[in-house]
Amino acid sequence: MAKITPGEFMRQVQAEARKVVWPTWRETSTTAIFVGIMMVLLAVFFLGVDTLFGQAVHWLLSLA
Repeated sequence: MAKITPGEFMRQVQAEARKVVWPTWRETSTTAIFVGIMMVLLAVFFLGVDTLFGQAVHWLLSLA
């Protein structure tokens, strides 16, 4: 592998940085809202599953 000078490295970094496409404010806010909704839905789902398993374990322990 050939050695690259610091100047050439910086030029390559700048060239790659120019290729970056940042999302718009609308895309960012839409994604954030979607993530928030999914977090709430998954939290409710896992709360239900945890409660169900907790009750099952409680019932099984009461048999002993």
